[in-house]
Amino acid sequence: MLGHAVGDALGVPVEFCERGELDENPVTDMMGFGNYPLPEGCWSDDTSMSLATLDALKKGEIDYEQIMKNFVSWLFKDEYTPTGETFDMGRTCMSAISNYCRKNGEVRATDCGSVGEYSNGNGSLMRIHPMALYLFYKGYEKEKALKEIALTSSLTHAHERSQIACGIYTLILFELMRQRKKESVRRALREAKSVYKDKGEADPYERLFSLSIENEKRENIKSTGYVVDTLEAAVWCLLNTDSYEECVLSAVNLGDDTDTVGAIAGGLAGLLYGVEAIPENWLKALRRREYIEEMCNEAAENWSQDFFS
Repeated sequence: MLGHAVGDALGVPVEFCERGELDENPVTDMMGFGNYPLPEGCWSDDTSMSLATLDALKKGEIDYEQIMKNFVSWLFKDEYTPTGETFDMGRTCMSAISNYCRKNGEVRATDCGSVGEYSNGNGSLMRIHPMALYLFYKGYEKEKALKEIALTSSLTHAHERSQIACGIYTLILFELMRQRKKESVRRALREAKSVYKDKGEADPYERLFSLSIENEKRENIKSTGYVVDTLEAAVWCLLNTDSYEECVLSAVNLGDDTDTVGAIAGGLAGLLYGVEAIPENWLKALRRREYIEEMCNEAAENWSQDFFS
């Protein structure tokens, strides 16, 4: 979570900046007051929605209605935010949360997400990691875990393409939890190909499934708000760098959707290299770090009771 939040915060000030602009003036450290009037260390909706998810899971049970209620609290009551003010809300997420409110309990939370092809933004991928880690610690079998991941995506993004992205990311996290090596990422991608090969929306992920993404040139890596681009960019950054710092700076300096690419890459790099690899000055700058750590510690304590029993 800290790796995710720090990568997010590094990207917030330069969100929507073009790659060429960042090539001339790259991000090298935590900063503030860029494209948003926010001080350094502020994270975006990526981390806010992740915390909202974790908060619902921390006691050790899956409650999709509670996760969605937490999203409502984030969107309309400014909870789970770094400064007490919600900002940078994605349209698909806003639509799903608003839909849930309008239906007033008449529709299940998992039926509120958009099924449209043009609703395959980053809004479920960017918040999926707490559910993935919960499922790992609770010992879910792969097939059942991926079904839960698809449902978690469907809270806001119900198209199969977004669900597959979340599934691939989950398989990578699972393998990294077992062994913190880059080869775990490659192994997870091979497994993902086997799992999703017969799915209609698997084709966009061919560069990941074939492992060719690792050898792509930087100019062939996109960093838009499209879920396939984001997952590719995060994996590319992870496999082509050798430290947490290098990974997240590489991600952020791709430009465009910098906070989300930074967050996804940061979550992966945080797990690969450990919290001790995150520069201490970045952690000190991170807003509400203690709040994040307290929630993580409570979840870890509750989940580990089953994991080690």
